[in-house]
Amino acid sequence: QVQLVESGGGLVQPGGSLRLSCAGTGFIFSTYAMFWFRQAPGKERELVAAITSAGSSTNYVDSVKGRFTISRDNAKKTVYLQMNSLKPEDTAVYYCNVGFDYCSGYVCSPRPRDQYDYWGQGTQVTVSS
Repeated sequence: QVQLVESGGGLVQPGGSLRLSCAGTGFIFSTYAMFWFRQAPGKERELVAAITSAGSSTNYVDSVKGRFTISRDNAKKTVYLQMNSLKPEDTAVYYCNVGFDYCSGYVCSPRPRDQYDYWGQGTQVTVSS
């Protein structure tokens, strides 16, 4: 049974940094691509960052490119999201979830599931002065 526990959120001033963590249990962590999503009040959940199972490929939504970095430690069964130069529009509850590696030849990219039935509790990030 998949369990995901997000942590590391908090209140930070614009321009500040936070590092989110997500610990995954109940599945073979090292064989799954991992994703960070976020949901702001009144908005739909959006995919923010993704990483393949081995960490060889990452993707980001345009609004966070150059500011956020996703990484993973398969030995610790944990995926991270380093968030720098935070903006008020980054305020949201952040969630992680699993997905798949889509490989064409030797090139792989992370792909989310079509539907998610399980979400962890998330971690609140508030960017405000």
